Amino acid sequence: MASFGLLLLSLIVVVVVAAPILPLAPPHVANVAQRLRPPLTPGHFLGTDQVGRDILSRLIWGTRLSLAVGVFAALIASLIGSAIGLLAAFRGGWIDTLLMRGIDMLMAFPYLLLALAIVAALGPGLVNAMIAITIVNVPFFARGVRGAALSIVRTDFMAAARLSGLSDARIVFWELLPNVMPGIVIGLSTTIGWMILETAGLSFLGLGAQPPQADLGGMLGEGRNLLQVAPHVATIPGLVILLLAIGINLIGDGLRDVLDPKLKSGGLARTHARTDAVSLEERSKGLPLPGAAARLPLAIRGLRTHFRIGRAIYAAVDGVDMAIAPGESVGIVGESGSGKTVTALSILGLVATPPGRIVGGEILHYGEELASATLSRLQEIRGRRIAYVFQDPQSTLNPLIRIGEQIAESIRRHQGKSAAEAMRLAVALLESVHIPDPEHKANAYPHELSGGQRQRVGIAIALANDPELIIADEPTTALDVTTQAQVLKLLNELRRERGAALLFISHDFGVIAAVCDRVHVMYGGRVVESGPVAEVLERPRHPYTQRLLACVPELGRRGRQVTPIPGLPPSTDALPPGCAFAPRCHRAAPRCSIGEITLDAVESDHYARCIRVNDA
Repeated sequence: MASFGLLLLSLIVVVVVAAPILPLAPPHVANVAQRLRPPLTPGHFLGTDQVGRDILSRLIWGTRLSLAVGVFAALIASLIGSAIGLLAAFRGGWIDTLLMRGIDMLMAFPYLLLALAIVAALGPGLVNAMIAITIVNVPFFARGVRGAALSIVRTDFMAAARLSGLSDARIVFWELLPNVMPGIVIGLSTTIGWMILETAGLSFLGLGAQPPQADLGGMLGEGRNLLQVAPHVATIPGLVILLLAIGINLIGDGLRDVLDPKLKSGGLARTHARTDAVSLEERSKGLPLPGAAARLPLAIRGLRTHFRIGRAIYAAVDGVDMAIAPGESVGIVGESGSGKTVTALSILGLVATPPGRIVGGEILHYGEELASATLSRLQEIRGRRIAYVFQDPQSTLNPLIRIGEQIAESIRRHQGKSAAEAMRLAVALLESVHIPDPEHKANAYPHELSGGQRQRVGIAIALANDPELIIADEPTTALDVTTQAQVLKLLNELRRERGAALLFISHDFGVIAAVCDRVHVMYGGRVVESGPVAEVLERPRHPYTQRLLACVPELGRRGRQVTPIPGLPPSTDALPPGCAFAPRCHRAAPRCSIGEITLDAVESDHYARCIRVNDA
């Protein structure tokens, strides 16, 4: 869509820029004998107006003028408005108050009425119309830039810039301005279209360009009384205004996606409430019968979740098998980008679509296939039978809702309790997760709690409805060591008391060893080793697992070196053939990069995806 807008606007710009060299009739020369000629008249491709002037010539020259005025006015408005917004945010205090109250006064008037009042005071004319629309658009830039800058001026990197001795001007132009520039560019790109429309509106009312000067609004105004006898006189400039607005706004959408990388995958689409998946028949081709999966809280078979971004397809999860028995704790460990979180999010259909999609495999919860479940069925399972503890409670807890209400909300949704009863249970849950003074904390907001307390609240929400399976996605990563140990102990105790199964995701083998019974090691979207935690820790069989364990420091072994893994994990849109770890492996051989390497048993209940696992 953005490319279409760019093509459309480029064609218009090329034509109007070339106006002086095009074989056009003079735009202001009247010929009453040729008045109101229809389109396709010889010598007048788009016909003539009420005084016999060539419409094509006036249209091209008028578009040139309207486009120039819109772009110039938008640039001036963005420059003045951005300067006001940056100064108000950076200085604060009385300067901020004075500038923003002035902006508020301008915004108190409807912008078109204010523009009319300014033109009425200055007098009709194109320059005065441009001044008017520039003034009425300054507040929009000032407010937007100030809001974006306020979230930046108090950040640590701004404080570091001050500590380094930089001048205020350098801090504003080198530290603050680049961080708000994407918003300014996006605002500018969309405002140009409004500027053209506003200029056309003033000219339509006779307050902009004055005859015989041609602009789109003036042509539209002159032809409005001829709609019944010669509709082309007003219709043609109206269509050009429409095409200009469409082209500029589509380009603005494209700039938004380019300048904000998070939007590249979504474009103009909205994320769905559940992850899209291909049909069950297509996903389950080649898979064996489920067997004992009907008795397990979770059985993942051949799961493949891909992301399509542009023309690239990222195989974030590419053939994962996993099973969790009732009351069992299973861990997933691996470097960032190995597919741990995408695997967990796929279980409850929480992978964003677009761009994510489940393209293979099955996700079974006591025999029920979740990837094909309807949204209403998933909403019944989410938080009730399968709960999720997210990595960062600071971002997952709603900052505007009290802690107790967030816990009680889940209880009311799934258990049908009254508000009073749900709040009583919420306070009891806060006490069970060792939150001090739970009655008082239930009325607190998330920002009033420490990081460890917020994570405990996340665990309380997960336990609110006695789920059969808890998915904990790196819940201790952002915590200090002491708080981390407390949270792990609490999670383990509550899991055992309630008999829930646990899927624990981490990049730390020490945490996995403290919580889990079995572990799956992931790399490049696949499980490369799995087995009992004690067995994998004592006798790792895959080179990747060995190198991960070599990165873990051990207390009391002063001579032991912590050796990092060389290189970087591969991009999942260009995985190497054979073993994805081969380019970084210290035991790699040429045959490691040939063909498909399967996950095979090396001992009882211990599996590894390596062709050299039994080599001496």
